[in-house]
Amino acid sequence: MTSAPESSPRSRRVSRRVGAIAESATLKVDAKAKALKAEGRPVIGFGAGEPDFATPGYIVDAAAEACRDPKNHRYTPAGGLPELKKAIVAKTARDSGLTVEPAQVLVTNGGKQAIYEAFAAMLDPGDEVIVPAPYWTTYPEAIQLAGGVPVEVLADETQDYKVTVEQLEAARTDRTKVLLFVSPSNPTGSVYTADEIRAIGAWVEEHELWVLTDEIYEHLVYDGIETGSLPVLCPELADHTVVVNGVAKTYAMTGWRVGWLIGPTDIVKAATNLQSHATSNVANVSQRAAIAALEGDLSAVDEMKAAFDRRRRTIVAMLSEIDGVVCPTPGGAFYAYPSVKGLLGKEHGGRVIDTSADLAEYILDKAEVAVVPGEAFGSPGYLRLSYALGDDDLVEGVTRLQKLFA
Repeated sequence: MTSAPESSPRSRRVSRRVGAIAESATLKVDAKAKALKAEGRPVIGFGAGEPDFATPGYIVDAAAEACRDPKNHRYTPAGGLPELKKAIVAKTARDSGLTVEPAQVLVTNGGKQAIYEAFAAMLDPGDEVIVPAPYWTTYPEAIQLAGGVPVEVLADETQDYKVTVEQLEAARTDRTKVLLFVSPSNPTGSVYTADEIRAIGAWVEEHELWVLTDEIYEHLVYDGIETGSLPVLCPELADHTVVVNGVAKTYAMTGWRVGWLIGPTDIVKAATNLQSHATSNVANVSQRAAIAALEGDLSAVDEMKAAFDRRRRTIVAMLSEIDGVVCPTPGGAFYAYPSVKGLLGKEHGGRVIDTSADLAEYILDKAEVAVVPGEAFGSPGYLRLSYALGDDDLVEGVTRLQKLFA
């Protein structure tokens, strides 16, 4: 079989646009951990941001009932079931105080699709998006896939991983269109206070920028931190802000794939048109389950939050006992993001390890513990550990790390 000549269309196999997308580092680590477990190795995974709890029973019951109703066996509006949009409107007013209309809501296949479609609707080629780092791995990929340019602004542990207005201003150019704002943060767990949000909002308004704010971890804030939703604390930004959210983290529904975006009607209409050609409606059974989740009380959410808070305190205390590790206490979400710079440039297991990526490989090989290196989040020298796993596994996993670096 002869190969196609360089001038042949067949020589250009994968498009440059899609070929430039990096694999999700968090899903890669999670997949590797699960593969090793399938081989019988006792791997403990801190990689995926996925609650270990089952979806609450009343939500599952609603889905089972929806399966039997023939109306859910058919196409429905691409932008989401009207009943779910209504529930999202009510939930948003209840939980964050933001008042919106159903026409401002688009139901998506998880938060990732909401993020991509929002950027696709807002960005033209060359438009810049300021991305505070450490950042979740999907953000820069979604921006670039939409034709935009991510501009990273790094905040380290000395500032609790939170960017300042001065840093944002230093990164702003005449091509800046959007600020990505995330609180509580994945991967760091940092939470911006209400005053910090107001200061950033005033800067956004001064320079007439747009904001995409990801509120997927809104219910996971600890220690009584006074915070809030950016368009509520800064109402002058409401018509130039897109809010992304979903049921995945709050209700332990990561596999159900229901997210949404809320924004100005023209942005939402444009994103809905895109979705109508890309995927059409989200699975109706999942949408019906989401309605049950949003219309139910928050008792199951409170129970999960109490467990996450307990695990948060445990993992920070245990990691902090390792010489060379500095672990700030996260104020939200379910991630610890320790600095491991004190472990780098030293000999471990008979070889010198210089990067956090190599350190993560060493940890998996020697301790059978899966963590995600900071390189995946735009900040080498750190590790992300999700504490959304069982208490016993958490303690066992960090104990292995303590022994490995004793």
